[in-house]
Amino acid sequence: MTQVEATAGTMGHQRTNTSLKNTQRAGRPATQELVPSRYAVKVGEIEVLVISDGVLPLPTTMLGHNANPTERAAWLDNMFLPQEAFDWALNAVVVRSGAQVILIDAGLGLDPELNLPRAGQLVQRLESAGIDLGSVTDVVLTHMHMDHVGGLLVDGVKEKLRSDLRIHVAAAEVKFWEAPDFTHVQMPPGFPDALRAAAKRFAEEYHDQLRLFDEEHQVAPGVVVSRTGGHTPGHSVVRVASGKDRLMFAGDAVFAVGFEHPDWFNGFEHDPEEAARVRVRLLKELAATGELLVATHMPFPSVGHVAVDGDAFRWVPVFWDY
Repeated sequence: MTQVEATAGTMGHQRTNTSLKNTQRAGRPATQELVPSRYAVKVGEIEVLVISDGVLPLPTTMLGHNANPTERAAWLDNMFLPQEAFDWALNAVVVRSGAQVILIDAGLGLDPELNLPRAGQLVQRLESAGIDLGSVTDVVLTHMHMDHVGGLLVDGVKEKLRSDLRIHVAAAEVKFWEAPDFTHVQMPPGFPDALRAAAKRFAEEYHDQLRLFDEEHQVAPGVVVSRTGGHTPGHSVVRVASGKDRLMFAGDAVFAVGFEHPDWFNGFEHDPEEAARVRVRLLKELAATGELLVATHMPFPSVGHVAVDGDAFRWVPVFWDY
């Protein structure tokens, strides 16, 4: 059985004994956060730590801009969510497989033009979890949207990273951002320009560290990144497997509304029809295998299973294990 632990307390399962475990370093004051911002999962012999980068307040129309407004309003009402805007979770993952420490996505970073002060927390939350940026051997990017690469663009971060850091990203993703197409998205004002600028800057600053793959690549033993396309041409998911345990980090392929309404288009999808097909395929796969799912914009800690529910799906969050 996959072992899960909240990093705020003790648990009945065997505890991990690495830098991904929630231990305060000597002399470091305890966190002042009112709620946990990291959650640990043991996938066989591989350690996975989900870290919250904060939240993004976005219009609810972004959940399904092709949906009937009455149906969308009903879904929000049934979920006890506000009708106009709500906070989207923003999650990243750290994986330890053998000697490799792998950061999957890097959070938002800082963009004062967008006024998103409650996101961009990843760097300090890695530090509070006892994870030194210099210990990260690999970065995997599900795609190059700003909220997935921005943490690597924060002043002073690159200087703390290893000189031999490997950044794994689909070749199709890098190619797309050379001349990105925004004709099918439904983003709030300012986002397209910010996304273009962040992707261009990232490609320029980290060009020498990029390790491009076409369809699939093994990053470390038991850690495989696969291109799905859809959300962006190079969007990818990461599968973690060890022994009988499995976990998929689905990036932006799955959103909270996508279980009941997988055909609703998200406003950030560059090819929404293909994104919907990818979403259905992945959800079917997850329901069939029973493996764990983690996704960028699912409510933290975003660890759960997928079940089939008639013609759609149902999200089954794990019980928090302390």
